[in-house]
Amino acid sequence: MTAVRGERVQAPFGVRALRLTRREEYGAYVVLSGGDPDGPRPDPGQFYMLRSSERWGGGAGERPFLPRAFSVLRTGGDGEGLELQFLLEAVGPGTERLCELDAGEELSVLGPLGRGFAAPRPGHRVLLVGGGVGIAPLAIWQDRLDTGTTVLLGFRDAHHAAGAALLSGAVVATDDGSVGDHGLVTDLLESELDAGGEAEVYACGPPPMLEVVRAVCAERSVPAQLALEAGMACGFGGCFGCVVPSARGLIRLCLEGPVLDGAECSSETFAVAGMGHSG
Repeated sequence: MTAVRGERVQAPFGVRALRLTRREEYGAYVVLSGGDPDGPRPDPGQFYMLRSSERWGGGAGERPFLPRAFSVLRTGGDGEGLELQFLLEAVGPGTERLCELDAGEELSVLGPLGRGFAAPRPGHRVLLVGGGVGIAPLAIWQDRLDTGTTVLLGFRDAHHAAGAALLSGAVVATDDGSVGDHGLVTDLLESELDAGGEAEVYACGPPPMLEVVRAVCAERSVPAQLALEAGMACGFGGCFGCVVPSARGLIRLCLEGPVLDGAECSSETFAVAGMGHSG
């Protein structure tokens, strides 16, 4: 049984500029906050296409970069006082430029885009499972849920694990054992599910992690909603750059996703989603 999703929050027409109010660092990550008085309050799991308003390009001719897709980390206020937060990591020229931005500068955004998370089934405890920068949509989802959550997060090392402070009550695993459990976040998930009780899993992270989450949940008949990270060029279905196979056939993650039900996915879904990433 797949989750029931309502109508998505629609993005206003065109790109708009956010005046940044804060820049914060959490280990390897940067959180940018900015006011969005002309935009709607996004659903948890939706994403935005981001670029800097100035110096968005590279090379001798300053050839423009493509915008980068990022899930919203959390929101504050509402209406004219709406604030958006984004979690970034510098892994290439585009994200490096975004991470340079500071309070007072402008961030150009298009969004909110895509379909986010659906409400958990009644009586199910909620498990939030994140890896790396993929923790972002889990923070806004934890903020919006009325029920308590179990939070399981995986990071490369202690420097990256500083991002766990962005969610409440997180249990952490690191690849090198420098913080929390020595191992993978999916090991934590297996232990939690094997403890028993009806559960529903919400996960976001690198495609190989999500493939393991899908398999672990499928083996135990546990419903899972998976927010896929994939390279996107436009964000609204025009370029067909984020097409992945699913049980419904080929779908565009920017329109039918980025959140998919685990039952819709296969190992091929995540293999294709992991191609074409750029920083």
